Amino acid sequence: MDAPETLQQAMAFFSDPQRAFEAAKEFRWPDGNPTCPRCGGSKHSFIKTRRLWFCYDCKKQFTVKVGTIMEDSPLGLDKWMCAIWMLANCKNGISSYELGKTLGIRQNSAWFMLHRIREAMSQEDAHKFGFGGPVESDEAFIGPNPAKMHKSRKARVQARDGMKGGFVGKTAVHGILDRHYRQVRAKVVPNVGRETLQDAILANVTPFAKVYTDEHFGYDGLEKQFVHQVVNHSREYVRGNVHTNGIENFWSLLKRTLRGTYVAVEPFHLNHYIDEQVFRYNNRATKDNKLTDTDRFALLMLKVAGKRLTYAELTGKDSNEPHHPQAGTGQEVPF
Repeated sequence: MDAPETLQQAMAFFSDPQRAFEAAKEFRWPDGNPTCPRCGGSKHSFIKTRRLWFCYDCKKQFTVKVGTIMEDSPLGLDKWMCAIWMLANCKNGISSYELGKTLGIRQNSAWFMLHRIREAMSQEDAHKFGFGGPVESDEAFIGPNPAKMHKSRKARVQARDGMKGGFVGKTAVHGILDRHYRQVRAKVVPNVGRETLQDAILANVTPFAKVYTDEHFGYDGLEKQFVHQVVNHSREYVRGNVHTNGIENFWSLLKRTLRGTYVAVEPFHLNHYIDEQVFRYNNRATKDNKLTDTDRFALLMLKVAGKRLTYAELTGKDSNEPHHPQAGTGQEVPF
């Protein structure tokens, strides 16, 4: 059978345990030479009946799952690979209830599985090179509509966060879009102050690049290091090439995914959901880049190794290494 091109074909293809194992092995070790994920040793023997290896260097067994997001999971490769296919290719994401029903597993298992896959989608290469421009920079606020909040709840949130008006209960996020490569980088930020926003731009954009922003005061002074142009949204949205419509399109996709599919997201987990949307956006099919569902699945499978997310980290119970800066806040962001 050829490589699957649709979800139906993927489910049929990976339902065969041997085919799923061979595919995972090829993605994990493209050169065909498995190495021990614990010690890096290449001297081992393969136990065919159990589909695992015994390492002669560290005297331990390892499978294709060890050292990946799938480590210690009792779920089979058939379920994992179908879940990876769906999250990589469903434009508006997939809820844990829907995934659990599709795969025949419990909702909480599907929820944990989805977060582990999002860990593989993380933007770990975001700072290895800077965008050369022209780029668009913009900030957004993710959270509930204060006008629809109950009066008592709104008062509690205001007292807790010290926020007023339309920003009550919302979480700030910042994003940068490179117009040339059509690539986005985005993350949760503690605030939208000048220092926070300009540090993010300096970390992601090469000096003297063209930077387009709105009139927010946090961008004042960017002209010292960049070719900075501003569009004043109180008067206009586009002035020639000066606009932020590209990054605002990304915010629209992100918010529709959160409102329509995930419904309620804690700030503690919000970076995970942003990583998910960034991965799909940066690997979408365009006129110049004819990526298919199979290509996106392959790209994500190549990223599963070297990542690990435990349940304690995910839920904020690991106090030594919180997974996010806001770990343990327990704030909900219903849409």
